[in-house]
Amino acid sequence: MPNLEHPAYPAAALLHLESLVPCRESQVSMLLSIFGERQQFSFPAIFIYGHTSSGKTYVMQTLLNTLQLPHVFVNCVEYFTSRLLLEEILIQLQSGSSETEETSHVPCDTFNDFVRLFKQAVVSRELQDQTLYIVLDRAERLRDMEANILPAFLRLQELTDSNVTVVLLSEIVWELFRPNVGCFDPLTLYFPDYSIGHLQKILSRNHPPEYTADFYAAYINILLGVFYMVCRDLKELRHLAALNFSKYCEPVVRGEANERDTRKLWKNIEPHLKKAMQTVYLREISSSQWERLQHDDGEPGQLKGLSAHTHMDLPYYSKFLLIAAYLASYNPVRTDKRFFLKHHGKIRKTNFMKKHEKTSNHLLGPKPFPLDRLLAILYSIVDNRVAPTANIFSQITSLVTLQLLSMVGQNDQLEGPRYKCTVSLDFIRAIAR
Repeated sequence: MPNLEHPAYPAAALLHLESLVPCRESQVSMLLSIFGERQQFSFPAIFIYGHTSSGKTYVMQTLLNTLQLPHVFVNCVEYFTSRLLLEEILIQLQSGSSETEETSHVPCDTFNDFVRLFKQAVVSRELQDQTLYIVLDRAERLRDMEANILPAFLRLQELTDSNVTVVLLSEIVWELFRPNVGCFDPLTLYFPDYSIGHLQKILSRNHPPEYTADFYAAYINILLGVFYMVCRDLKELRHLAALNFSKYCEPVVRGEANERDTRKLWKNIEPHLKKAMQTVYLREISSSQWERLQHDDGEPGQLKGLSAHTHMDLPYYSKFLLIAAYLASYNPVRTDKRFFLKHHGKIRKTNFMKKHEKTSNHLLGPKPFPLDRLLAILYSIVDNRVAPTANIFSQITSLVTLQLLSMVGQNDQLEGPRYKCTVSLDFIRAIAR
């Protein structure tokens, strides 16, 4: 028995829609009840929120396209100013398609112009007798625009005196949207996260035709057993499932096991899933690089973590500043002459090593150091001559902003600012390489 039923829409279209939105039937049914029939006035504004990858955008696009409802779909990240946003809505509305066309550029500087041009577009497309839906994805970006944009969209049905519904899609709650001045509150609808059963059902639908559905479902069950506690993102899980399935099938392809020999299949895939745990959400390497890595017999430690790649984004002298800061944080002051001067003279080991210095400084944590000591170490580890310009000092400030360095104490101390290095030894080793 179908879960979606509505007298205004054909049963075949609703059955097809239900097959396209698994585990979201209750939300689609609620939206159909709010929408009503095509000619009926719907609620002026609907606010749909939920965590990332909970199906908000996909469900709205699938619902509007399957039932062929007139709509405009705009991503507020792509159209990040009010003018770009309003012009894009008018362009899509005039073209009669959700795809942007360059043929009819409509200048629209203010919301008053938008209301006037919107009425003209509705009349030209003969949409007076049915509801038009304007969907604004990533709607939290509206808060960065002019103060009148969000309240105006919430009252667009009243301002234009037309049958239009504005749908806002966001990952944050409405309480973080509400302006200080009074505005019309939309009808809120929550999209909960997919449960593990929902993820199992959705991911199992993508099984390759050369393998049975039960075999692929068993693989998805193993994958979720490993990653569900650290990753609930459907897109990321679908990427991981496609990336590691070939390794899971290797014993079957080689004839060493059949599709029901779950123990052998698990023992073969387990070390590779542990490798994949190191790059969840990071996407540090491409899919082709990951496949080449899987064919190698190296240890999981060969896959470098985030610290091995982050240094690529740092400027040239920032790398040396960070190395100098690490040396200043973990080496005692009395060792600077020994490490960084060529002719430092003899140092007696009995005087150099004290009892309390036998403990590793890495266990004691980073120590604060003054700015002049940081610059002195920098000048000694860089091969060429470095002038103490504003560029160097601005890079130190940037490292503090990135929380790779932390400032200790107050800025108005007579002896100048003091810093501590907050990165790990692996991070510094990656930069030094």
